[in-house]
Amino acid sequence: MLDRDVGLDIAARLFWERGYEGTSTADLTKAMGINPPTLYSTFGSKEELYRQALDFSIARENSRRSEILHSNLPVYEALSLYLYDIADGDTQPDKPRGCMVSTAVLQHAEENASVARTTAALREASMQVLKSRFDRAITEGELPAETDTDTLARFYGAIIQGMSAQACDGACNALLKRLIDIALTAWPGMRQTPAGNSD
Repeated sequence: MLDRDVGLDIAARLFWERGYEGTSTADLTKAMGINPPTLYSTFGSKEELYRQALDFSIARENSRRSEILHSNLPVYEALSLYLYDIADGDTQPDKPRGCMVSTAVLQHAEENASVARTTAALREASMQVLKSRFDRAITEGELPAETDTDTLARFYGAIIQGMSAQACDGACNALLKRLIDIALTAWPGMRQTPAGNSD
């Protein structure tokens, strides 16, 4: 009998490599070594399996990154390390390139609109996490009170999405980190060498 977490790990990798629309139910059952009725009884529909695989993948990646972002480090340093960690994740040699969420289902057939809304909501949620950290930085006196934290979060969210796309196109880890270094010069009132980049 297929272990549920093993199945989700297999599904997440397939969806990550091929995209939602490029992954068929037959692909999933073959990779998991199960038949369609078992897939449906265990995970529901292909769409439900995709949502579960997303949640599984996000939970695995986000615990470490959440610790970095919400640590007691100065916000600029925490953001630097957070972005560098994402760049590392986008270019791991033993995993598909890019991020499963950042560039997922951007273009889609009409029948997959609900899946696209799911991934868009996840991207929005990640930007709200950044905004919350930047709001905290205002409270703690690390950012000016007038800082537009929503736009700042969306700017760095765009950097994260862009890194995923470039990684999928073959950009190396060192290049992504140079992009991060440039993006960090946009930090309000600060022009400094980002912390934690040993490249």
